[in-house]
Amino acid sequence: MPENLENLVLEHLRHIRGAMDRIERRLDDLTTRLGHLETNLAHVQVLLAEHSVRFDHLETRLTRIEKTS
Repeated sequence: MPENLENLVLEHLRHIRGAMDRIERRLDDLTTRLGHLETNLAHVQVLLAEHSVRFDHLETRLTRIEKTS
C-alpha cells in the first residue's frame, strides 16, 4: 500500500475515533441527565401519592361531617 494512501487511511481512522469519543461523551451526558429526570419523576410520583392519601382523608372527614349535619 503506498505510504500516502496509508496516511490517508490513518487520518480517517483518527477522525472516526475523535467522532466516536465525542459521541461517547455526549451519551454519558445524556445518560446522566436521563437518570436525573427519572429521579425527579419518581419524586413527583411520591408527592402525588401523598396528596392522594391526603385527599382521601379529607373526603372521609367531609363525608363524616355531612352525615352528622
